[in-house]
Amino acid sequence: MNHQPPGNILLEVCVGSLADAQAAAAAGADRLELCSALELGGLTPSYALIEQTVGEIGLPVVAMIRPRSGGFSYSDDETCCMLRDAELAITAGAIGVVFGFLNASGEIDALRTKAIVQLAAEHDTVFHRAFDFVPDRAAALDELIELGVKRVLTTGGAANAIDGADALGQLITQASSRIEILPGGGVTAANVANLVATSGCKQIHTGAAKSAFDESIAAVDVARLCDLARLSAGAQRVVDHRSVAELAQQLQRIAT
Repeated sequence: MNHQPPGNILLEVCVGSLADAQAAAAAGADRLELCSALELGGLTPSYALIEQTVGEIGLPVVAMIRPRSGGFSYSDDETCCMLRDAELAITAGAIGVVFGFLNASGEIDALRTKAIVQLAAEHDTVFHRAFDFVPDRAAALDELIELGVKRVLTTGGAANAIDGADALGQLITQASSRIEILPGGGVTAANVANLVATSGCKQIHTGAAKSAFDESIAAVDVARLCDLARLSAGAQRVVDHRSVAELAQQLQRIAT
């Protein structure tokens, strides 16, 4: 599928709601990346949100497929869920899916990547910024080309796309039209001309975000609902079997 505006540099905007999508479309976006939980780097949006956005916004939509925050090494159960989410996203009208599979050593997980590329068939497949954390980006790019991935979202491995502009240019040269390179991360109106000139890119990804507040509760209470200590440490929040078992046993004692 080719959704590139002829002669233009395509602008993809990352959105997390229908209101976001409406704002981005009105402002001149060419394509939308739809996520939930953008504060966590973007997680899988609901089927209903994909369907709603596709139905009401006249732009191509790619959907994030990411079941949790943290890293990108997924269990078999998580992978099954991701493949089903990808199938549902396409059914809901997304033109493609955005994902990233790494193994425990931080390299491309070829088997899982191949599985989602095969499932997506003719739809867009986008390897997200998990790519920025591989030990050898040049080798990883060749591997993604071999696996049939259509596009890579990347800063070039830098903190942001501006700092990675030279590396992005090298990736674009290496890609040689065999895979699309989508620069993203810290791109603004003030720096995009320099990024385009330095990298030679033909498309741009931006979050272009600002803060908004749900006034039903105070901001401090919103923070209390989050597990900020684990987030700041880069940890995942998982169920502790022992704690649950101890609590269940204590409840049984109370009831007898």
